[in-house]
Amino acid sequence: MTINLLSKEIDTLTCPTLVVFSKTSTQSSSKKDKGPVVIVTHSDLAKKLATVIEEKTITGKHQETVTFREFNHKNYRNVVVVGLGKDAEINHESVRQSMASAYEAVKALNSKEAAVDFDGIISNTSDSNEMASFAKAVAEGLMLTSYVFDELKSSTAKKSKKDDSQLNIHVASKMANDKAVKAAFNEGLIIGSVVNYSRRLGDLPGNLMTPTLLANSAKSAATGLANMKVTIWDKARIKKERMGGLLGVSMGSDQDPRFIIMEYKGAAPSKKSVCFVGKGLTFDCGGISIKPSAGMEEMKYDMCGGANVIGTLIAIAKLKLKINAIGLVASTENLAGPSATKPGDVHTARNGKTFEVNNTDAEGRLILADALSYATELKPQIIVDAATLTGAMVMALGNTHTGYFTRNAPLKETIEAAASASGEWVWNMPLTDFHVKDMKGTFADLSNISSGKGAGSATAAAFLEQFVGEGIPWAHFDIAGTGWAVGNRLPYCPKKGASGAMVRTFVEIAKKYV
Repeated sequence: MTINLLSKEIDTLTCPTLVVFSKTSTQSSSKKDKGPVVIVTHSDLAKKLATVIEEKTITGKHQETVTFREFNHKNYRNVVVVGLGKDAEINHESVRQSMASAYEAVKALNSKEAAVDFDGIISNTSDSNEMASFAKAVAEGLMLTSYVFDELKSSTAKKSKKDDSQLNIHVASKMANDKAVKAAFNEGLIIGSVVNYSRRLGDLPGNLMTPTLLANSAKSAATGLANMKVTIWDKARIKKERMGGLLGVSMGSDQDPRFIIMEYKGAAPSKKSVCFVGKGLTFDCGGISIKPSAGMEEMKYDMCGGANVIGTLIAIAKLKLKINAIGLVASTENLAGPSATKPGDVHTARNGKTFEVNNTDAEGRLILADALSYATELKPQIIVDAATLTGAMVMALGNTHTGYFTRNAPLKETIEAAASASGEWVWNMPLTDFHVKDMKGTFADLSNISSGKGAGSATAAAFLEQFVGEGIPWAHFDIAGTGWAVGNRLPYCPKKGASGAMVRTFVEIAKKYV
């Protein structure tokens, strides 16, 4: 699929399909009926569709799509009217979702080419920043919705579905030559494509996405990117580097662990880096504390934190941000082999702290302990980690919000601003010294599970905090609920597949340190 921004009047193009927009607005006080007015933002089509609007076939409701086949307006055969919702509530995230509806409507028509009337989206604003925000949202919405993971299906199965790989979408606007709008649109394409890259890493099954393959994928994706270096530590190096958590979790698998180091140098060497850390469990059966069989196939997604950190670094490099950034991903499988860590075993993390493994299914925090310890040694400006860490987070927030933990007030403000700019929903969760106390060990410094009941996500975060150096601002993002299967909430995400959660927000966090 190709998506391009054109500096042309929408009615001068020739395409099979035209996409325009509708919305609702408060009616003028001069009217007897004080109800909302439905507006089609394309003035010529608004006249032609007046009867349809009056009949309430078009309501302007957010994400509504009304398709008129063989409508034959100007040089277009088909017309699709997409709802933006209430005029006063239109924002970049609602536009992103409406573009998902537009994409699916065009795909249903089996069109190979379509034109989108971007000026209909920005009809009520003259603010260049808002226009740029909408341009980015349009590009992201289209790109994100285009993601399909079907590479493992037979050619026969693929042929039975509509192929949209050749689809060409033109986004037409009189503002297309505006520098800010053009830059934002191109950024949206980059972000969308990188999120799709991270999704693919998550969607690949465990036999085709081992720690070695994940490391190789990161290295391959970084090839050719300016100022990017990728270093891979194998099992021998991991042992030499005293990463007892990562090594211990890997002992039940015949697949060797990997530690992935991505370094981007976009600023002066003297400028401290921003550091992103990801959990890369390419498959997790729970180890000796084995998980229930129902739904275990989804544990291929236990590496989504790592996949999304890899994506974040790729995006930062492609956007050529003037920062220094580091991405660290600890990757292994957690299986119940003959040498697997047993409940009660004690391991030593890189920073010298010991922990009792009282539940082998609480393994993500063990590999992150080593990664966070190493991140601390690099003395970055901030450390941010992402992990599908706890089922408790799913119970707390479902699949709408990503819970995050930090005790640093300035970093909290940065995260909230970044999430607002990206459109991803986050929720600040509590982290206190009581949670730290709950993680104290009996026969070692720490236990990998809490001595108390409840607050499973907070106590997991408290465990991780013990491996972050004092004075370094740190935040932990638990994406257990948002890492995959969020398509019932977000129309531009797959129904069951990986979402690429927090890549967009992490890029926005990185921008704050330019």
